[in-house]
Amino acid sequence: MNSDGFDWGTFLRRWQDEWVPSEDEAMELAEGETTLADLTLAAPPASEAEVADAERRLGTRLPPSYREFLLASNGWSLRDDSIHQLGAAHEIGWFGDPFGMTPMYRESLDERATEQEVLLAGMWERALQLETDSDMSYALLDPGDTDDDGEWALYVYKGWSGEYPTRYPSFRAYMRRRYESFHAERAPLPDFVNDTTRARDAEVERAREEALSGRREAARELLASAQRYGRPGAWGMLGQLDVLSRGVGHGGIFFGGLVADPRCTDELVPVMALAHVRDSRPGRSERPFALGVETDDGVRAAADSILARVRDGSHRYAPDGAFGQAVAEARDAARRGDTDTAWRLIRVALPSWQPPAPDLLAPLGLLADPVLGPVVTRERGLELLATPRAGRAGAIPEPVPDLDPPGLRWLAEPQRWNAPHRSYRCLWVEGVEPEALPGLVGEDGGAGLTAPPVRPAGWFPYDVRPRDDSAPWEDRAVVAVGRTGSGWAFGFDTAPRASEPRTFFVSPAAGASRGGRAVVLWVRRGHDDTSAVFHLSVAERGEERYAYTLRGTDVERSGQVPTALDPDHVLRGVDDADRERRLLGAVQDEFGLSLPRHALAEGILPQLTTRSWNRAPREGEAFAYATVTVTPR
Repeated sequence: MNSDGFDWGTFLRRWQDEWVPSEDEAMELAEGETTLADLTLAAPPASEAEVADAERRLGTRLPPSYREFLLASNGWSLRDDSIHQLGAAHEIGWFGDPFGMTPMYRESLDERATEQEVLLAGMWERALQLETDSDMSYALLDPGDTDDDGEWALYVYKGWSGEYPTRYPSFRAYMRRRYESFHAERAPLPDFVNDTTRARDAEVERAREEALSGRREAARELLASAQRYGRPGAWGMLGQLDVLSRGVGHGGIFFGGLVADPRCTDELVPVMALAHVRDSRPGRSERPFALGVETDDGVRAAADSILARVRDGSHRYAPDGAFGQAVAEARDAARRGDTDTAWRLIRVALPSWQPPAPDLLAPLGLLADPVLGPVVTRERGLELLATPRAGRAGAIPEPVPDLDPPGLRWLAEPQRWNAPHRSYRCLWVEGVEPEALPGLVGEDGGAGLTAPPVRPAGWFPYDVRPRDDSAPWEDRAVVAVGRTGSGWAFGFDTAPRASEPRTFFVSPAAGASRGGRAVVLWVRRGHDDTSAVFHLSVAERGEERYAYTLRGTDVERSGQVPTALDPDHVLRGVDDADRERRLLGAVQDEFGLSLPRHALAEGILPQLTTRSWNRAPREGEAFAYATVTVTPR
């Protein structure tokens, strides 16, 4: 036993005692080609003299963990890897780089090379070769790559793979990993049960309790250990923790055998379907939707139905009980743009969530809901995991900060790639619900609010739709619709087709204000030789009360613009860089207006196509436009 309590004799005996033949070895035994004695892993221990002789021959003292191994077993059979046999003390020798790997690795080094890359390039000529039988693979101890305990790093190079060698910090680390892999290879065997498997399964159960109690890191550490041993329950639980910690990206989501349990379908399969849809490439045939495990026909049919709903945006996460009621209320808030309130509703209800199956750890189905999924950011996913659930006790974590800044000034800040950009416009109508906007500003004969289009991962809200068959002077906005906390319905267009209000522009404020007040805002930022434009119009009871359009420093007004909104007053002494922010702040303060940044940036709000913001040209007026078509080579 060494100083940290590791005993090679105990470790190797346990490995030998737990060993059972693989399928191929069982067939060889059945056919009488081998005996159990032929398949023994261990060898008799080397004597101190045999190890000392090897060290004199090699001209160096062997690293501690390898030396102690030889004194416990002078060689070892590794039957589940490309390294088949580790040699005895008298069989090991210097590798000597017989294949000329050193020049190839050194040629790839430059001034940016890491210390580890430099060590690897020199490893081939100085390494000690341990294996005596392998599948074109080599176990190499590097005396140039050492730690404070005198251990040498061990590299496994699989010559047929074309990959870099796998590095282990010591011989002991390598053997422990091989022991874990031995267990993982045999985990599916129904009779493979021993003290180690029972201990790892107990870790999985402890991890479940830790996770439900809000202790994610403790749960993950236990599950990672059990997963290396191939314990079935660990895969599904680790997959859940990983998805909530990192979010749903492209493909690569695996929940192990949990997916085959019909009780888990509504929580797990939608997340896998979302990753599958995001992984699809336009114009290419879609890959089959693989669940990763064999399932019955009922689960497969449910999965196909879920995939179709996720793809067309109609999927809804609807759990049972008090948590399900909170989810429904949260979705209603998020559909109106109030994603911060939506998250608060979910967060308060989290302790009441009950897993439909024992190994479910959290309400993952939230992530695949087209409205609520974007509400659960990575930071909120971590907050969810830190919140005790399913009746478990534990400390409630500090809430993560809200996402939406108040008011409108944030529109003037440097924009993210998928937030409002160089030109945007918006209308607000006081005292009405979003569902009323189609009747106030919707295109003639048009439908009501529609769901937002299904977006790929990394979507990009530039308006790339082809011009429709409407008259060329028409300018119909496609606006995202919601409701502010102060009771105004709004419609926001992130990408106006026209860059600014011009000759034929007619503000929709008058038509929108038939029941009260309406405010219209249109902003275009200056660029190169074009001036910034800021338009504001306000109407009440069907009539425009006042408006102004600021182009650079020139102002066109109509009606009596209040002093608090007049650009001459608002911009007095203001630098050019702060003009948009000051004007937005004045509008915000005058009317108590706001916009939900997160809901707009994530594209989760319902949409409405408005009537044209341009009037038809009158007699004697002309209207012209140009279409530019870019054809790839």
